[in-house]
Amino acid sequence: MKLKYILSIAVVALAGLSSCNDFLDKLPDTRVELSTPEHLRLLMVTGYTETNYCLYTELSTDNMIDNNSNPYNGLGIRYNLPAYGRGDDEAFAWEPVVSDTGSDSPSGTWQGCYHAIATCNAVLQKIEEFEAQGRGDEVAAIKGEALVSRAFHHFILANIFCMPYRGPELSKNLLGIPYSTEPEDKVLVHYERGTLAETYDKIRADLEAGLPLIDDAIYEVPKYHFNKQAANAFAARFYLYTREYDKVIEHANLAFGSAAADPSSYMSQIWSQTNLYYLEDFGRYYSNMSQSRNLMLFATYSSAARHYSGGRRYACNREAKRSTIQGPGPSWKNCRYKSSATGETFAMNPCFYAVSFVNGKQEYGTWFGAAVAEFFEYTDKVAGIGYTHLVRPEFYGEETLLCRAEAKLFTGDIAGCVADLKIWDEARKKNSSTDDRATELTPELIESFYASDADGYGIVKPIHIDEICPSDRYSVTAAIEPYLQCIQHFRRIETIHSGLRWFDIKRFGIEITHNIGMDRIEKLTMLDERRAIQIPAEVISAGLEPNSRPSDSASQLTVSKGEFVKAN
Repeated sequence: MKLKYILSIAVVALAGLSSCNDFLDKLPDTRVELSTPEHLRLLMVTGYTETNYCLYTELSTDNMIDNNSNPYNGLGIRYNLPAYGRGDDEAFAWEPVVSDTGSDSPSGTWQGCYHAIATCNAVLQKIEEFEAQGRGDEVAAIKGEALVSRAFHHFILANIFCMPYRGPELSKNLLGIPYSTEPEDKVLVHYERGTLAETYDKIRADLEAGLPLIDDAIYEVPKYHFNKQAANAFAARFYLYTREYDKVIEHANLAFGSAAADPSSYMSQIWSQTNLYYLEDFGRYYSNMSQSRNLMLFATYSSAARHYSGGRRYACNREAKRSTIQGPGPSWKNCRYKSSATGETFAMNPCFYAVSFVNGKQEYGTWFGAAVAEFFEYTDKVAGIGYTHLVRPEFYGEETLLCRAEAKLFTGDIAGCVADLKIWDEARKKNSSTDDRATELTPELIESFYASDADGYGIVKPIHIDEICPSDRYSVTAAIEPYLQCIQHFRRIETIHSGLRWFDIKRFGIEITHNIGMDRIEKLTMLDERRAIQIPAEVISAGLEPNSRPSDSASQLTVSKGEFVKAN
């Protein structure tokens, strides 16, 4: 975790040196002295990770299947498709990812987040000097950004490398992650992980101290920083995970402007566009900072789009496809279509009609939406080499709205919950090819559709949030369960390809199964230790305590060759 945080863009003038000896007697120092608030503001540009956690977290979810696994729907066809890389095999099997250390790997997330945190710590240390000089007002907004960014990056690390948060008491028995608050200026520092309760307490302290200080006026491009809307959207997500639902509603309202504001203006307009033809067109529109739904964007180095859309071994297909992009829902269950390739008849949300893409034949390919369009930065056009980028909407209107809907549900406002769900649903009916068979979302439709998993694809799954994070104030009752199922379903569709489904699987305690190849089945149980992705091997080698792994093979089942076993 030894990270550089000093700017390297300065140029030291060497004119006027009287002799070679004078030059050799001096240390060449190309560092920028952080002496003005403007220096600190500019340095915070690097206070955000450029890595992307979406690939390996998405591979860990029920949004992906193994195309080489047991045949689907009696087709009796076997494939031998390659994975994009060995790291994909490891992530899909919930094994430690040791074959990939790039920006799309757990190692990349660890390094990227702690690099951003190191920047925040350098800025905060210098701000203390300004405050001691009585100049705190000059740097207050920068301090707010640094505190919220530090909280956010620790939040991501905790939700990837730790078990799910289980409340203030039970989380005292779970490993946290090192919470860095000081610039690193020593080699071989020993770090303790502490408890998850301590980690969350520190995230909360930074978030609550920084949020009131945020001032959009200091940003040249606000949507690439923690502006007021994004910071409140982060707060809404944080309190959702800690089950402080009153605070979720408060901060979601602030993200939309006020409690009286209409969130419909923060829904994507992509479904109504008629001039988008290629994946790149959709990607540019989807990640455009001018879109009101995008509250905060992360520009990342990522080749995740190639893994998702390459017609490879792991894909959003079969039951994963049928429970997300090409699956039924309460208001669109009658919108049925037929695949000309496979002959299957299925229901699909009209918003995905002509707005989703397939690579490979439908029976073994991969389906993906516009959120994973790659942007390529050429360093040599002749040689055709450069960097792959993915612009990641980290906080956006739809996800924040669904956070609020869930909070309203648990606080007893079922009507308010349904109103928010209707806003999400209606926005997706604005597709230029709208299907008139779609109906208005009503409580009756929600209750009847989510009464059981009649389609068999795993849309409705047991939710164990009360066991994961017990609360004295809130619990899942029979009256609210259909609405909670609707929320997790809508969130699953909304966040597909982003990796956020993994966080929901953890906090809801959803159990999932991965069929691997022809004779291996892995089941992830409610408190399976593999829900905490293993910290990078190089960090373990440096002395940091690793996550525990299951001590036996109870999670793995085997079946005889050719036997069809359907995942729950």
